[in-house]
Amino acid sequence: MSDLKLTAEPRTQFGKGAARKIRRDHKIPAVMYGHGSDPVHITLPGHDAMLALKSSNALLTIVLDGKEQLALAKDVQRDPIKPVIEHVDLVIVRKGEKVVVDVPVHLEGEAGPETVVTTDHTSLQLEVEATSIPEHVVVSVEGAEAGTQILAGQVELPEGAALVTDAEALVVNVTAQVTAEALEAELSEAEAEAGIEREESDEAAGSAPAAGDAAAEAGTAADEA
Repeated sequence: MSDLKLTAEPRTQFGKGAARKIRRDHKIPAVMYGHGSDPVHITLPGHDAMLALKSSNALLTIVLDGKEQLALAKDVQRDPIKPVIEHVDLVIVRKGEKVVVDVPVHLEGEAGPETVVTTDHTSLQLEVEATSIPEHVVVSVEGAEAGTQILAGQVELPEGAALVTDAEALVVNVTAQVTAEALEAELSEAEAEAGIEREESDEAAGSAPAAGDAAAEAGTAADEA
C-alpha cells in the first residue's frame, strides 16, 4: 500500500490564470480519473507533492473530502527552467490491480578492462501490481567482456512482474574500447577515401630542413672539399 499520502482540495476554477494563481499559493493543479469515473479536478499541496513525485511511477494515497483514493502519477508536467511542477495527471487504481509502467534500468558492477558499456534501453515496460511497482530493475555488467549483449528477455525481473517490452530488445551492449591508434588509422582511412590530403603539421615541418637551407649546406660542403 502507498505510504505517500497527500491531502487534496477540490478545484472549481480553470484556465491558465487560475492555474497560475494556484501555483502562486504553492499548490499544484491536478486531475484524477479512471475506472469509468468522471475526471476530478483537484489541487495538491506543493511541497509535499514535489517530494512525493521525485520518483517515477509514484503511487499516492489522495485524501479528498475525508475519503482516500489510490492513484498513480501518470503524467507530471514540469517547468523547463524552474524547479516547479505545473500539472499532474493521476490515474485511479485499486489494490491488486495490475498496471503497465516504464521502470528505469539500473546498471551494477564493472565490465571487463578496455570495454565501453552502452545502455540502449534506459527503461523497461513491465506489467506489475499497482501497489508493488519496483523503483528500478537491476542489470549486472560485472566482468562482462567485449561482445556481450544483454536483451530484455534476459533481465531478471522482480517477483510478480511481467515483461511487456519486446524480449529481443537490446538493453545493454558491451563493446571494445577504441584505442587512439585505431581511431587515428580509421580517420586516416576515411580521409583517404574522401580524397582529403592532410597539411604537414608545424612540428613535422620544423623537423625537416627547408629546401634553401639544404642547398646552402650542400654548397658549403662543396667549397670546403
